[in-house]
Amino acid sequence: MDNKINSSAALWNAANEKLTEKIHSQDIGHLIRELKRVHMKSDELYVYCSDSDKALIERVLVDYPFTLHFNVTDMSQLKGKTLVHYKSGDLPDELAAMLVLATKYGAYVEPLVSYLDRRFGRTEVELLHSGYFLHMKSFSILSRPSNRIVKRALDLVSAITLSLVAIPIGLLAALVIKLESPGPIFYRQARVGLFNQEFDVIKFRSMRNDAEKNGAQWASKNDARVTRVGRFIRKTRIDELPQLINVFKGEMSLVGPRPEREVFIKELEAVIPYYRFRHAVKPGITGLAQVSYPYGASIEDAVWKHKYDIFYIKHQSLMLDIKILLLTVKTVLFGMGR
Repeated sequence: MDNKINSSAALWNAANEKLTEKIHSQDIGHLIRELKRVHMKSDELYVYCSDSDKALIERVLVDYPFTLHFNVTDMSQLKGKTLVHYKSGDLPDELAAMLVLATKYGAYVEPLVSYLDRRFGRTEVELLHSGYFLHMKSFSILSRPSNRIVKRALDLVSAITLSLVAIPIGLLAALVIKLESPGPIFYRQARVGLFNQEFDVIKFRSMRNDAEKNGAQWASKNDARVTRVGRFIRKTRIDELPQLINVFKGEMSLVGPRPEREVFIKELEAVIPYYRFRHAVKPGITGLAQVSYPYGASIEDAVWKHKYDIFYIKHQSLMLDIKILLLTVKTVLFGMGR
């Protein structure tokens, strides 16, 4: 009996150690997403694509709550179902005709990427392709000049209003930065903006003056180069306030994809599809990625943020900008995001 108890205890300890090792070895964000996936109800999703794209779709959707069915043609199974197509131009004629016919039987048909956008509020960038961009007309900020005019008006009105609060806070921040460590108050750094044009982003200095003596480095959550004052102003986003100057100059918007450095863009575009598409719009002080995804500086984090950035570019509107600004206020007040 004792041997059985000891054996069971040993097995339990081994399993517990393996689970602990797995938790420590994986990104916490991935674990959260996995838990959500496990507890979400699995939906039947009927996918129509060429045989060569099946493996890609299965891999991209592996963590989604779907039971996938490919190229089903039995109409009796499709009534009231959601049918999604991928690269419709590559579908055989009979499948394309069947999708049109399926709508008459009560099926709901739409592009796979659009369906995922609507369900999950982000764009699966691995499923994007050149044909998608050429035929997609829902990029409202790109196709409608009126949207750009309204967005610029919102930027100017909001920047003027924020300046009333930002100026006194900025003066105090400048004083404590100067008192704490030697070096300039402001930090200027070349970032890539609209249409791949570089500009100098302006921030309050939050790191030591020699922070990049060994070259460009990714910032990390508990970066040792950050000063004590810098830690506070980064957490509260006070370090971003000088970027209102960039907004007034027309180099940035209040809301948009965060601008990145060219040295990191070259690294990221090698592994993230259409990474430079973010430069089709002005970069922002805050963005959908910043209020939807926790702080992170890994390649995986950049992939997830890019999903939200592409979604934002596709669906930008005045109401979405206002929503992001309100969520940013919540993020700052509760110290989330950094």
